[in-house]
Amino acid sequence: MAKRVIDGRCKIIGQNIKRYREEKGWTQEGLAEKANIHVSYVGQIERGLRYPSLKVLFRIADVLMIEAEKIFKA
Repeated sequence: MAKRVIDGRCKIIGQNIKRYREEKGWTQEGLAEKANIHVSYVGQIERGLRYPSLKVLFRIADVLMIEAEKIFKA
């Protein structure tokens, strides 16, 4: 049960990151370069397959120029 909840939350985080990235007109490659993370990691985060650290999430939020809590909103 707990894994499903975590997986669901990671999907929401990934969907939010993707939405904000696309609003900026950036590719996954562009976000990865700006956030200094691997492009495949961005893809995995956006699909809810990886559990990024808070440090990585804050870095992504900073690069996207959004408040970090927006990444977590359902």
